[in-house]
Amino acid sequence: MRSRRWQPTTRRSEPEAPQRPSVGRGVGGLRVAAEAVVAAWEGGSDLAPAMEALKALLAPATKAPRGPRTGTKNEAVLTLLRREDGASIAQIIEATGWAPHTVRGYLAGLKKRGLSVEVIERVRQVGPNKQGAKGSYSIYRIAG
Repeated sequence: MRSRRWQPTTRRSEPEAPQRPSVGRGVGGLRVAAEAVVAAWEGGSDLAPAMEALKALLAPATKAPRGPRTGTKNEAVLTLLRREDGASIAQIIEATGWAPHTVRGYLAGLKKRGLSVEVIERVRQVGPNKQGAKGSYSIYRIAG
């Protein structure tokens, strides 16, 4: 039995794919506007309308500034901290589901963002020297 070696197949002539139109803002896009400017320049006609159309396409889109997102954990924590009573780490944990070290890190990170967090009350439970006893907690609030 004779082994057949692989040989490349001959290419069939396939029709070329049509060029896709340029994707741009507005009708026709940037390419059409630029071609209109070049045609007006070479033809010696008035450049003003073609240039205005090109400037309109190149101008940045003006959007209203986006407000803060709603329903986020960040918003929930800031709402708790802005209350008159403030919030304890336990309350923030309950509202967000974060671990205690995450809440403490978040409070430290608020200082980097320019928000000052103050301790408005330290509740000490009975223990040796009343420091660090189980059940002790602090109440935090955003200053101002």
